[in-house]
Amino acid sequence: MMKYLFLIFFIFSLLPSLQAQQEFTTDNKRAVKYFKEGLASYQRGDFKVALEKMSEALEKDDQFVEAYIIKAQVYEHTGKGQQALENYEKVLEINPDFFPNVFLSMGLIYFQQGSYKKSKEYLDRFIAREDITLKLKKKAREIKRSCLFAIRRKDNPVSFHPENLGDSINSQFSEYWPSISADGKTLVFTRLIPRNDLSEIEQRLDELNERQRAFMESVISKKQEDFFVSNKKDSLWKQAVSIGSPINTEHNEGAQSLSSDGNEMYFSACNKDDGKGSCDIYYSKKQNGQWSKPENIGAPVNTPSWESQPSISPDGQVLYFASNRKGGEGKKDIWMSRKKEDGSWSEPKNLGDSVNTPETEMAPFIHMDNQTLYFSSDGHLGMGGMDLYKTSKKDENSWTVPENLGYPINTHKDEFGLIVEAQGKNAYYVSNRRSDRKRDIYTFVLPEESRPTPSSYMEGLVYDAETKKPLKAEFELLTLDSGKMIMNAYSDQKTGNFLVCLPVNNDYVLNVSRKGYLFYSDNFSFKGTHEITQPFQKDIPLKPIKEGERIVLRNIFFETDSFRLKTQSRVELNKLYQFLQENPGLRIEISGHTDSVGTDHYNEELSDKRARSVYYYLTKKGISKQRLEYKGYGESQPIAPNSTAEGRARNRRTEIKVLGNQ
Repeated sequence: MMKYLFLIFFIFSLLPSLQAQQEFTTDNKRAVKYFKEGLASYQRGDFKVALEKMSEALEKDDQFVEAYIIKAQVYEHTGKGQQALENYEKVLEINPDFFPNVFLSMGLIYFQQGSYKKSKEYLDRFIAREDITLKLKKKAREIKRSCLFAIRRKDNPVSFHPENLGDSINSQFSEYWPSISADGKTLVFTRLIPRNDLSEIEQRLDELNERQRAFMESVISKKQEDFFVSNKKDSLWKQAVSIGSPINTEHNEGAQSLSSDGNEMYFSACNKDDGKGSCDIYYSKKQNGQWSKPENIGAPVNTPSWESQPSISPDGQVLYFASNRKGGEGKKDIWMSRKKEDGSWSEPKNLGDSVNTPETEMAPFIHMDNQTLYFSSDGHLGMGGMDLYKTSKKDENSWTVPENLGYPINTHKDEFGLIVEAQGKNAYYVSNRRSDRKRDIYTFVLPEESRPTPSSYMEGLVYDAETKKPLKAEFELLTLDSGKMIMNAYSDQKTGNFLVCLPVNNDYVLNVSRKGYLFYSDNFSFKGTHEITQPFQKDIPLKPIKEGERIVLRNIFFETDSFRLKTQSRVELNKLYQFLQENPGLRIEISGHTDSVGTDHYNEELSDKRARSVYYYLTKKGISKQRLEYKGYGESQPIAPNSTAEGRARNRRTEIKVLGNQ
């Protein structure tokens, strides 16, 4: 539903007729004189004088309908809806047929105020008239549709109990744009602060003469946006401190997005020397506790247009952001760009008309599940102003129909800047709901129907199995059933540290690979799991490709007592195929192994057939038979005791061993 920020559009049809009229609804010449002077001021944008002149005109004739209309328009344009309504009521009281569009205007104002039933009343009166255009009647019906939606939502509110994060986060100034790490322990936000040290300046104000004092007070009034950070300890947020230089500067920095591990940050900065336009997106990385000098991420993401409000995906490979660049669906749209192998960004793609509308979409937040996107919009069916919505990824290029988060999360005011913790239960947002404070950051329990897929994470480091040297390696998290890519990330080049988000309620394959090394595979079974209290801790040694080295293929599965491959094995088999394609001279042995249940002969025969099944799969895909050998070892090479179910499961495995190069 299209929403409106006034000036009301029908003034443009009203003004020419008023200017051309030789006769007004008054015969008082002084009233007409003041009206014309006020109308000229109105058209110049001098609203103060326009109001004064219209008031003078009404002092001469309090039945002067045109003066009430212009006076209402001025109040409307300056955001004083109640005064506008009072003047429109006078118009209807004097002559309800003089300008029927007044009914539409009043319906719009009441909608903006959240008086939905009152809005519907005036819209119905407008729609019922026969002396209005079809275009305006269509607009009125669109607004009425939102009124009915809002009335239903108010009659069926969602659970919503926001709690202020307290004085360790919120201050006498405005705080907004929160972002949080995957472990929920680091919170970064934007604070609007004076450009100078208030306490120091105020101490010296009395020493200045009147002119100097006026100048200093004007300096104090200037504010800038800076980043502040807080860390959670024992379930409490510690006192927030400035993130400091080189990120915070004399320019405005805001609307940041943290990476999953909290060590990378994308943010917006405006009017900097290296900027491409009014506002651009910048990047900084934390190493050894110190943030690097921010870098403009450059074209094609940044352009001479406005780019802002970035949200980095949990795998660090996709950047979502808001922009008013050309080629979009509306005034401001949400776009996405993918990171290329060289670290640069691809040409951004618009998220399309399932998300974006002809109006404004902004403040995207991609959850740790890498599938659920929250954003703000005034173009979808809603409560008025900017509402919060949720959409989910259908595939790489399409999204589900956005769902309004409901009342009272959404109201007739603007709501934006929502983020959700990894486990999907607790959300953070910004509000000025308290009259005694400026904007503060609040937290609340997200209603179940609006939650994303809960996510946990695995962290550790990747290293060379021989030298113990940290390695940069690629992580791929795929669904076991379909092979759909959920995450794609890299460990840190210097430290080898990694953090990979793991959405629950699914079964996953994890592959870790680096050129010159055998890949590592693992699996996680989260089917039916909705909450994980502790993250996974795992260090991953990668073995260099050399003769005799072997790895276990943990995601090769067979039917019970059978050599028939399960469909879930395809993800791992395709990874093995890709590995052989990338190492075209490599020769390997595929080996099958069983537990001790059954006879030696049976186990050896079964393991041999299972190894052969993998062999056939690879040769059918085009791998040369000369590069492959297979053999079944039965129960002869256990890697765990056969006395437990867990040990027997580990012994039932498929391995590959490097035989050499052709």
